Amino acid sequence: MRRLKIVLLTADPERLRGALAAAAAHVALGGDADIFLQMDAAALVSSTPAPRDAAHTAAGMPTLTALMTEALALGVKLTACQSGLTLTAIDARSLDPRIAISGTVAFLQSVGDTDRLLFV
Repeated sequence: MRRLKIVLLTADPERLRGALAAAAAHVALGGDADIFLQMDAAALVSSTPAPRDAAHTAAGMPTLTALMTEALALGVKLTACQSGLTLTAIDARSLDPRIAISGTVAFLQSVGDTDRLLFV
């Protein structure tokens, strides 16, 4: 199965929910999945409540933080942009240790010819 690589370009929690759900489903089907949170999107790795968490919880779905925790437990690789963390004043030491920190060049170097690359 081809590896799924997703780049999240904006700090939109709903786009991250979608990326996490797609990546988790891909891993559950036997594939590998990576999500790179570029620039402002890196702010989404903080554990603060997302704006629509209450609506998701009321519908029987997990909060964004819970969804991220579940995806990491399944083996989805999350990488926060180093520049984005600096831009959003997030201390990398405060993050879940399973979240990698890297840059755009390193992420793009990791994309193989047969990988699926999505930008959301």
